[in-house]
Amino acid sequence: MRFVIVTGMSGGGKSTALKMLEDAGFYCVDNLPVSLIEKFVELISMPNSEISKVALGLDVRSDQSFEDATRVLEEMKQKGYQFEILFLDADVNVLIKRFKETRRIHPLAADGRVEDGVRTERRVLENIRRSADYVIDTSHLLTRELKEELDRIFVGNGEYNSLMVTVMSFGFKYGIPSDADLVFDVRFLPNPFYIDELKRKTGNDREVQDFVMKHEESEAFMEKLTDMLQFLIPNYVKEGKYRLVVAIGCTGGKHRSVTLANELYGRMKDRGTYGMKLYHRDVENRSV
Repeated sequence: MRFVIVTGMSGGGKSTALKMLEDAGFYCVDNLPVSLIEKFVELISMPNSEISKVALGLDVRSDQSFEDATRVLEEMKQKGYQFEILFLDADVNVLIKRFKETRRIHPLAADGRVEDGVRTERRVLENIRRSADYVIDTSHLLTRELKEELDRIFVGNGEYNSLMVTVMSFGFKYGIPSDADLVFDVRFLPNPFYIDELKRKTGNDREVQDFVMKHEESEAFMEKLTDMLQFLIPNYVKEGKYRLVVAIGCTGGKHRSVTLANELYGRMKDRGTYGMKLYHRDVENRSV
């Protein structure tokens, strides 16, 4: 039997993940009282049980101690029960924004301040996050992308590490992305903006891509960048990094950076067990 504990930060996507696992054939139970967890596992582990895949949602609630839940899990492990832990995480600012948009009350925000509740919860969940088998940062994930990650782990049974690599294009005129880990300036390449027939197109159009990539400098840059990332990523994984944002910038974020971000994503997406996503921050930006 495959048994998965689904936990994480409130607002991180636990409920969504449980629904996706249910669609994938898992028997899902959420908000089970701590005192019933071990009994539940005993029942579903019986030889005559027809259940082969189970996902149990576990979260922080104001009416019970999360330490009790982690203690029960540790006792179960000592008794020989096998389970995996999936931890859904997100940036503090993203979590706060999600709570404000839904007008939900954070379970640990006794005084009503969401930020205090989020920071308290992160401290409470620190140990279980550290021991999790899978950590997925949903800060910038689309629902479709989260489903792809879960399918890769729990349906396709693919290899997994917790690193999510985001390849982002941007325009320097709109500012460097605040969450970028690695920033590359491609303004040294010829600019399609000054070609009349390409000016109003973007790096998502074949004509612009052909113009940018026909230059030797573009191909040389891509080879060197790909080689560097192939060296860096395994070392980031080794150090426990779970998110890497590679930002590629040109002047307006519409032509050169978009083309090269697309090219890098295409070259890297199937080369490792890490997750990858592509994001064009300024391709539709019309501001001056």
